[in-house]
Amino acid sequence: MGSLYDLDFISKTIPTILDNSRVWYQVLSTAMKLKARGIAHVAGTNRIALKDNTHYSNLLLINRTASPLSWFMECKDRNNRSAIALPYSFLPSMAAKKLRDAAEKIKRLLGDYDAIHVRRGDKIKTRKDRYGDDRSLHPHLDRDTRPEFILHRVEKWVPSGRTLFIASNERTPGFFSPLSARYKLAYSSNYSSILDPVIENNYQLFMIERLILMGAKTFIRTFKEGNTDISLTDDPKKNTKTWQKPVYTMEGSEER
Repeated sequence: MGSLYDLDFISKTIPTILDNSRVWYQVLSTAMKLKARGIAHVAGTNRIALKDNTHYSNLLLINRTASPLSWFMECKDRNNRSAIALPYSFLPSMAAKKLRDAAEKIKRLLGDYDAIHVRRGDKIKTRKDRYGDDRSLHPHLDRDTRPEFILHRVEKWVPSGRTLFIASNERTPGFFSPLSARYKLAYSSNYSSILDPVIENNYQLFMIERLILMGAKTFIRTFKEGNTDISLTDDPKKNTKTWQKPVYTMEGSEER
């Protein structure tokens, strides 16, 4: 946890402790002894109630998660935003200091830039139906995250000649090279001299890339998550559990 997030930085906004620390056991033990005066499980309670109800303000420990056994979760609930006491962008910005420093160095080198997050590998999954045809949970995603379609999609948001930072889990070398016909492309791999001394795992790399994405003049997500977001695809991010035929043409007809 400490290698990803700056707990002291987070604690300036909301006091934070790890669930395996000595302080945690002291707080939990004291809260359990105080019973109703020490702890409350408030899943589903909105932020207004938490702020205005004096009962909550005097408690030692508040568990906001769905399960009384779960003590940590990233601050997000897209179905009930009133239940979020902190903005969705809070936790991503609380990366460990060495990760924030690395991201700042790269952002300075990038200068004035735009960015896209292209999520492919883990989302582009197909399975055969009983007739042997491919089916996908995100029928347009493979098409919408290919370079030729990205060029068409982002031209209204990103002018030609701009520096475009790309963060992606696509593993094919040179996959995004066609975008260089219009943009100056940049990847985290271009900054290995900054990242190699810092990065120990892919989680840390993602944290840095996320900070770089957040610092772009225009940030284009793979999926639209908020009302003001712009995205590469109109497919919903949430798993609809509906397997559909993949679409590969602009007109929407399937290309075989």
